[in-house]
Amino acid sequence: MRDPYEVLGVSKTASEAEIKKAFRTLAKKHHPDTRGGDSAAKKRFQEISAAYDIVGDKEKRTKFDQGAIDASGNPRGFEPGAHGFRGRPFGRGEGPGDFHFAWQDVDAAEGGFQPEDILADILGGGGRRRRQARKGEDFSFALTIGFEEAARGSTRRIVLPDAREVDVRIPVGVRDGQHIRLKGQGGPGRENGPAGDILLTLTVAAHPFLTREGNDLRMDLPVTLGEAVLGGKVKVPTLTGPVTLTIPAGSNSGTSLRLKGKGIPAHGGQPAGDLYVRLVVTLPDKPDAALREFVGTWQPDFDPRAKLR
Repeated sequence: MRDPYEVLGVSKTASEAEIKKAFRTLAKKHHPDTRGGDSAAKKRFQEISAAYDIVGDKEKRTKFDQGAIDASGNPRGFEPGAHGFRGRPFGRGEGPGDFHFAWQDVDAAEGGFQPEDILADILGGGGRRRRQARKGEDFSFALTIGFEEAARGSTRRIVLPDAREVDVRIPVGVRDGQHIRLKGQGGPGRENGPAGDILLTLTVAAHPFLTREGNDLRMDLPVTLGEAVLGGKVKVPTLTGPVTLTIPAGSNSGTSLRLKGKGIPAHGGQPAGDLYVRLVVTLPDKPDAALREFVGTWQPDFDPRAKLR
């Protein structure tokens, strides 16, 4: 172990008050309970506590300064485990926030110097150090859901790291990237602390032909040349099933028609959105002889590019 004065950052001529102040500052900074159980902080805290065990005790400090004991508090020449040594670790405990100080003689421990008393004051307790209640672990998940699941809502079952299964309700109308918090469904708390939470980040998969704008939906609807010229009734797929749409005669590509209430369902006090259908006049993939013959005899009396001039 390093020189305890060096560990605490004080000189060998430092007063008791200066040593105590240095210990309090370092212990508060590196205590595992204030560092989320960090292993490096725990190791550093053990070193600080062991150093203060030596120079924070007047009798031990004198022995150390005289060379009677080493930096671990053992008599010079002492071998751990040697016959006749009576010792015990103090600051016992279990869990991420607990720690073990250096070994000390049993007789010196009884009613003598106890760093736990100072630690209790540092951590806000009275008398002996008390374990603080700590919130349980939060569990984070990334969950991909379908477009229609996001629009209409659903229920998904997830398996937690502790093997528990939880059914998660996906609310109606959730958006891509939205977060859902299930309070108190995470890891159990410690020392009567509250349970952690489940944190979900949602990714909404793309739909084959629907896109979303707020609570409205949009889609392109292919129509034949005849339907565009003469008008007619066609089936349009929606989130709640197909509906009949009337196409006005003489409709151009790009004409937008609205199906009221066929967008994202009503939710959270918001009314249902609408579905906007954009007509796209579509020719057959393969040549159609009858269409070619008809068009070949048709003499249009308008300029379709007049607006471009």
